[in-house]
Order: sequence, then C-alpha cells, then structure tokens
Amino acid sequence: MGPFIVSILAFVLTYVGIFLDRVHRAIVAISGAVMMIAFGTWLSFYDAHDAVRSVDFDTIMLLLGMMLVVGLFKETGFFQYLAIRAAKLAKGRPWVLLVYLGLVTSLVSMVLDNVTTIIIIVPVTVSLADILGISPFPFLMSEVLLSNIGGVATLIGDPPNILIGSASGFGFVDFLTHLAPIVLLAWIAAQAILLFMFRKDLAKPPSNVESLMGMDERRAIVDPITTRRMLVTLGVTIFLFFIHELIGLEPGLVALIGACMGLLWVRPDFDKILQDIHWDVLLFFIALFVIVGGLEASGVIDTLGSGIAFLSQQSIMLAAVVILWGGAIASGVISNVPFTIAMIPILKSLAAQGIDVGPLWWALAIGVGFGANLTPLGSAANVVVVSLSESIGDKLTFKRWAASGTWIALATCCLGTVALLIAIRMGLF
Repeated sequence: MGPFIVSILAFVLTYVGIFLDRVHRAIVAISGAVMMIAFGTWLSFYDAHDAVRSVDFDTIMLLLGMMLVVGLFKETGFFQYLAIRAAKLAKGRPWVLLVYLGLVTSLVSMVLDNVTTIIIIVPVTVSLADILGISPFPFLMSEVLLSNIGGVATLIGDPPNILIGSASGFGFVDFLTHLAPIVLLAWIAAQAILLFMFRKDLAKPPSNVESLMGMDERRAIVDPITTRRMLVTLGVTIFLFFIHELIGLEPGLVALIGACMGLLWVRPDFDKILQDIHWDVLLFFIALFVIVGGLEASGVIDTLGSGIAFLSQQSIMLAAVVILWGGAIASGVISNVPFTIAMIPILKSLAAQGIDVGPLWWALAIGVGFGANLTPLGSAANVVVVSLSESIGDKLTFKRWAASGTWIALATCCLGTVALLIAIRMGLF
C-alpha cells in the first residue's frame, strides 16, 4: 500500500472511532496520530518531525490561555450571579426566563468556551426551575443550543472559530463584523422557534415566585476581590483581542498574556488550576493536527483541494453552500472540531493557488457552528448537557434532541446560507 492509501486508512479509522464513541475521543485521536506517524515513517512520507510541524501551536496557546482564564473565573460565582439576576428580572415568568437565560448563556459563550458556560449555567438553571416548580428541560435545551449559536460570533467563542482564525489570519474584529450580525439573526430565529416549541411547558404557572424574588444574587459571588480582578483581566484580554493585529500579537499569545495577568494578580492554588484545564481537549486537538498533517504529506489534501478548487472556479457561491452544509452535516455526525481541522489545509491550499477563500472560511464557520446543534454529538457542550440531564433524572435522548435541536440547526443553517449568499453577492465577504 502506498502513502495515499495508508494515510486515508489511518484517517478513516480514527474518525470512525470518534463517531462510535466507545473509547474516549482523545485516546482514539492519539492512537490515530501514532498510527499515521508509524505508517509515514515506514513509507518515508511523514515522520515525527513533520508531525510536530503540522501542529498549529497558536491554536493550542489560545485554548490553553482561555482555559486558564476560565479556571480562575468560574469559582468566583459571577456567572451564577448573572443567572439569578436574570431570573429575578423575569419575575419568575417561564417564557421570559427562557429568553433571559438564553441571552446570558449566549453572551457568556462569546467570551468563554461553551463547555464551561454550560457547566456553570445549567446547575443554577435546574435550581431555579426547582424553586419555581417548572420543568428544567426547555431551559437546558435553550441554553445549549443558544450557547452553540452565540459562540459563532467571536474568535474565542467556539473551538472551530479558534482554528479558523489561526489558519486564515482573521482577527477578533473580523469575526465580529462578519459573523455577529448573522448570529444575531439566527439567535432571534432560534429563540422564537424555542418559545413556540415549548409553549405548553412555558404556559404552566410557576410556584414559589416569592422565594425566587427573595434570593440575594450578590451572595452567589463567593469571592468579590477575585471577581473584580478577573473582570478587569477579561476586559484587558478582550481589548487586546480587538487590537492584536495592530500591535502584531497572535491571538494565542494574547490569551496567554491574559492568563498570566490573572495568575499573577489572583495568585491561586496553581495545582487546582492545572486540574481545571481540559488536557484531553488539548491532546485531542494536537492529535488531529498530526493526523491531518499526514493526509497533507501523502497528497490526499491536494487531491481534495483540486475538487473544491474546480467547484470554486465554477461558482464561489456554490462552493460556499457545499462547505456550509457539508460542515453542518459532518458536525452532527463526528462533532465540529474534527471536520474543521480536516478542512483547514484544503482551504489553505486553495488560497495558495490564488483562489479567494474568504467566503469559504466564513461558510465553514457558519456550517460547523450552527450544525453543532444537529445532534447531541455535535459539540462537547451537547455531550455535557446530555450527561447533566441524566443526573437530574430527565434524560435528554436522541429522540428528544431531534424534536427541537435538529430543527433549530436546520433553520439556522438555512438562514445562515441565505445571509452568506447575500453577503457574497454584495461583496461583503
């Protein structure tokens, strides 16, 4: 077997293993990476040194930096404060509470990763639903769906965006100006659909509203000093993201600057902070970069790139639609991160050929972002919500997800397609 065949074999076996979800995806990815290096060394097309060069360390630094910031922030109680405050503003009315909690979740997801957002918000939501005597299920679905949608709006809001930004050279402002308007439209559409789908659940009158209104949200903030310091740190970090291109700093370095600022100012128990880092996620990303690097070295990426290049030469709009929906469907099957990493070298090869791939990068971001809501496997946040739903005795099954999440994904992808085509036609992308 030649390099072309064995690299495809290693890639397919890895992605099938990720899809089957019988073994932790990081273990599967690391095994696939080792297989790719072993095949490559044996056939002299890809060795360990090539594998190291294939890893996008700016992406890894960005992920690590934001994980450190989140680890410092999440124990302060600030986001629990926001959730309780939103519930009190809603005065216990279920449909208003759904909107407010969805808004809080989306906004937080724009600056923190979706998994952390869900881990922080969901327990508070369950407690609020228990106090009001209403079902938490509509709120859990709303939060995870809107978290995935909201994360598409910024460079740091969603792992695929971090990958795309690093590969394409697009900065924080580029994501805000190109994707935030589309995300706003998708958010409004998704919220309207959710209110309609769960209208019966939300029509039930709540109980114990007085208990909710009597809660002191300020008590949720367990460490006011650290909260203030981390709010300043997060503000400085976001400001640096806005100007990073002007001052010549890569996004990954900006994230590490924010992390170091927080660590030096707060001086936490560092061993505990290290335990909060998702090392499995970092290893998963690194392994996937290595696997896709093997595909690139064997010529598979060039072959795939030629097909998309032909499609782009026929119609850039058609190519954008194919990538958007291909990303959406793939995200629902194998999660959005693996597909994004596989697509990056293809689009970079097109750019090297002189093809304007700007619209294709944005199509990829929209597709994998909105498409993450297709199934419970679409993103890590989805898997976390499914796990949390089991712990409260209201299991979120594939069937229940399909009744709401899948429809939201299809609707937002359709809306994203229309917005993308209009933007391309008007020369905005």
